[in-house]
Amino acid sequence: MATVLMCRRFPRLSRVTAFSTTAKRKAERGSSKSKKEKQDKPGAANTGTESGATIQLLKPQDYRVLYNPAAYAKGRAGSQQRVDRGSSQALGDTFTDPGTSQAPQTFPAASSQALPPVRNALPKPKSSTLLEQTILATLCKEEAEKEKREMHDSKEDPRMFQKGRPEYRSLSCDNTEPAQTLPAEEGDSILQSVAGCEGSPGILTDYFCKLSRLPAERRAELVSDARFDALCHRAVTAIRLFSTPDLIQILKACVPLAVPASHPLLDACEAEFCRRAWDMGLEQLLLVADCWRCLERSVPSYLGILFSYANLHWKDLTLPQFVQLLYIIGEGRRSPADLAQKVESTILKHLDAFTLEELGAICLGLFKSLSDISDHVMRRIADRVSLQMEDMSTYALVNVLKMLRYTRMDHLPLMRELGKVIPARIPATNIQGIMHISLTYSALHFFNEDVLAAVAASLPSKVSYCRSKDAAKFLWSFGCLDYEAPNEEFYSSLIKQLHAKLHEFSKFPEHLLTALLGLAFVKRFPEELIDFALREEFIQKTRGSKYDLNKDLFTLGKSVEIECPTYQGSRLPPQLCQEFTEMVLSFAEREIYIRPEILEATSLLESMLGGPEYVKNHMILPHTRSSDLEVRLATDGCPIPFNFKDPVAPKKLKDMGVSLTDDLMSQLIQGGAHSPSPMDVGNEARIPRQERGNAAGTPCLGGALTAGAKSQAEPEPGRWQPREVRLALQVSNRNHFCYGSKRLLGLHCLKRRQLRLLGYVVVEIPFWEWFPLLKRTRSEKLSYLHYKVFCPALLTRA
Repeated sequence: MATVLMCRRFPRLSRVTAFSTTAKRKAERGSSKSKKEKQDKPGAANTGTESGATIQLLKPQDYRVLYNPAAYAKGRAGSQQRVDRGSSQALGDTFTDPGTSQAPQTFPAASSQALPPVRNALPKPKSSTLLEQTILATLCKEEAEKEKREMHDSKEDPRMFQKGRPEYRSLSCDNTEPAQTLPAEEGDSILQSVAGCEGSPGILTDYFCKLSRLPAERRAELVSDARFDALCHRAVTAIRLFSTPDLIQILKACVPLAVPASHPLLDACEAEFCRRAWDMGLEQLLLVADCWRCLERSVPSYLGILFSYANLHWKDLTLPQFVQLLYIIGEGRRSPADLAQKVESTILKHLDAFTLEELGAICLGLFKSLSDISDHVMRRIADRVSLQMEDMSTYALVNVLKMLRYTRMDHLPLMRELGKVIPARIPATNIQGIMHISLTYSALHFFNEDVLAAVAASLPSKVSYCRSKDAAKFLWSFGCLDYEAPNEEFYSSLIKQLHAKLHEFSKFPEHLLTALLGLAFVKRFPEELIDFALREEFIQKTRGSKYDLNKDLFTLGKSVEIECPTYQGSRLPPQLCQEFTEMVLSFAEREIYIRPEILEATSLLESMLGGPEYVKNHMILPHTRSSDLEVRLATDGCPIPFNFKDPVAPKKLKDMGVSLTDDLMSQLIQGGAHSPSPMDVGNEARIPRQERGNAAGTPCLGGALTAGAKSQAEPEPGRWQPREVRLALQVSNRNHFCYGSKRLLGLHCLKRRQLRLLGYVVVEIPFWEWFPLLKRTRSEKLSYLHYKVFCPALLTRA
């Protein structure tokens, strides 16, 4: 049975109304894994379900689906150099994402708390020698294939721009240049001679250079060789005796030798270069900075000196030196404030002379260093890119998109050209590049179905390369744009990947919430992941995040309550919901309810319906973070008062100086009420005569309460009255829609869907109709609102 389970694929989400799918995970993710496999893949046991566990994916009822590096690169040090993967962190999501992602790290095995109790309680299958051998062989084959695939899908080289000009050879540590390899025996000869020679600076430099030319497998052994340690110790002792060119040669040799970043030799070199920096040339300073980058060593003190030196000698910078400096600034994740203005002016000065790869490198450096750039400069860069996009590499183009996203630049020519060029390139683009393309469209609220369809088609075959961050951003991007991928495998493969990365979410909780919200926008609710996200342990993890995840938790928790009536997993505690509600409402009172378009609509509705008790400006669903104008009507069209701010005394009679006469006392005692009260007179004065109905108090369709009509009992705020129609008027603005279109964004589609589920009739007052009316006459605005509220077709449907 276990062998059969190994061949099962992760199930697709069902599209059948009110249908839940369940599936069993692959057996190799269950208890039949060897202990070694569990150690090699931390948390793997936590991501899979054994043969008795199921994954239930809830599909809410009655829905129509509508839906929308990082120097993701490898350099080379020794065989393959690692590059910081978190280079895009915090930037792309500053404005758009629920939580910005962070760089993946090595994690300890996830605790048993990361699993539903049922998994830990399952008995382990009996051991079988043949079965174990089969599983081990399969796993080894899968690992080999995965490694081969990852090499094929390797990250791009962020230093490609350096190949465009010969001047970069003196500014960068280029390991790709062919060098004559020395035989391994010569390395042994050099190391043997270390003990017997005095070791002048020139000889020591020659030793390091020769050792760096040994075959890769021999170089990998040197770091653990005691004789190499002795050579390094001699170099440290004589560090001040080296000439600057010799010291640079030693540092360059350390790159192919893959000397660890914390090695004492590098400590000594850094201190010495900081001491000599002001006596070096800009070319030498940039070369040393590039070596530090290749060695993956953080050198903030050295970079500070480099930036100060460049600031003083800015006029002497050549074009390649400027581009290399921006590359170093980006890799250092630090933006020198005093260089900002000079950087912008230099970009404009050389804009037409930069190669397209250099433009990509400039944008990546600005993006990684969180550098502000003016709209004018970014627009000039985008102007040039939009005209030459077909000649630009995808990697450089993605770097420009990152900066476009960061500056929130709505550059239509570039986005339109991108829609023509990029779909055909997506199948050949690596996964991080595709993620940034998708994220650019969602961040700018720019909908292009051709691009999104190409992403959806290409992703399933590459999903194994997705980090938790990537999977989350894909789901968020599609959901944000209210776009549902046409191939169900897009969602099933990403949900499977989220399960595989479950152990990472304790460290990066924002990724899981981002993914689940993106799924919720398109009406997908993976029960097991939601249960994990709403547990007390995970909620505590979100409190430790550097991002404010409260609103995302609130939106997810309340959406599950409304859309998934059969869900039996964890839920947000009531006191936490109350805390989040108060937080959102406090923000709304300061920022949302007071917007001019909303205040104007509220005032006119009060005038039209008969007073403030007939309309309420509030958030019906606080977790959706936007306001509603609520109006209640009887099925005959008569407005129902409900907005009583003081439930004990909703209306307070004013002192109008009424004389106490015998007639009045008689009426009060006998209960006669043939004359209108002062309050009724006041209400009647507010209602236009043509809307009040006849003298007997019978209201017309669309009329407000009349002076002689029977008073209605005040309804309780949350209780529906018989034959009552509740309207939720949506006064929208441009930020609720995709750029230049009438396509609602995912969050606002989710809100309207949930309002309808709760029984509300959603009435749209879109900005393209309402905003122009704000400049028109009062009667025109009243006529428009009257039609929206008292539309006969609307009442008939209700």
